[in-house]
Amino acid sequence: MSSRDAILQRLRNRSGGELKVPSCDFSVMQRPPSSVAERIDQFQKTIESVHGEVHLCTRESWIAQLASILSSRGARSLLIPTAHQIGCDLRDSRQGDLPELLTYDEPIENWQPHLFNEVDAAITSTRGGIAETGSLILWPTPDEPRLMSLVPPIHIAVLEATELHTTFHEAMLAQNWASGMPTNALLVSGPSKTADIEQTLAYGVHGPKELIILVIE
Repeated sequence: MSSRDAILQRLRNRSGGELKVPSCDFSVMQRPPSSVAERIDQFQKTIESVHGEVHLCTRESWIAQLASILSSRGARSLLIPTAHQIGCDLRDSRQGDLPELLTYDEPIENWQPHLFNEVDAAITSTRGGIAETGSLILWPTPDEPRLMSLVPPIHIAVLEATELHTTFHEAMLAQNWASGMPTNALLVSGPSKTADIEQTLAYGVHGPKELIILVIE
């Protein structure tokens, strides 16, 4: 019998009656009901306090606003999802001032130098947002792998206003995280920043220098 089996056997043979799972009290995490507009306002104030940038859009205007944002930054290329509706809408749009659209359609080993050195911006969807902490919820997929939100200097995230929750706990319940999660779930609360060197805050050292959120109302 292995050490592991011996420990498990002792646990099975323990005396003292059945072990009961203690009750959980999450009332401390509950917040009063709020409107979508109130959550957007709280989210915007919180994430902009750490150098995030929020733009309120409609479903009809977001591509034009995206083009304007990228043009103002001189972006020459935009990495987009292949299958997600965001990527489809961008490819089908007649927005002439968008930069070159690139897709993540081959193994990273084949185009890693291009991704790290020549892609100016990437756009991804989000699973939702958390107003209280100014956080985005990202669940990477093969269509939108983690590197899309980690490597390019500018990360643009599209957030549906209806998927903006007050707290992390509320988001987990509403999206039923208990039923299953990916191996990689991300909470993004602003652009990459560090103060490791001489306690001087620097942006873009370990990830995107800019985080731009398009909130679709």
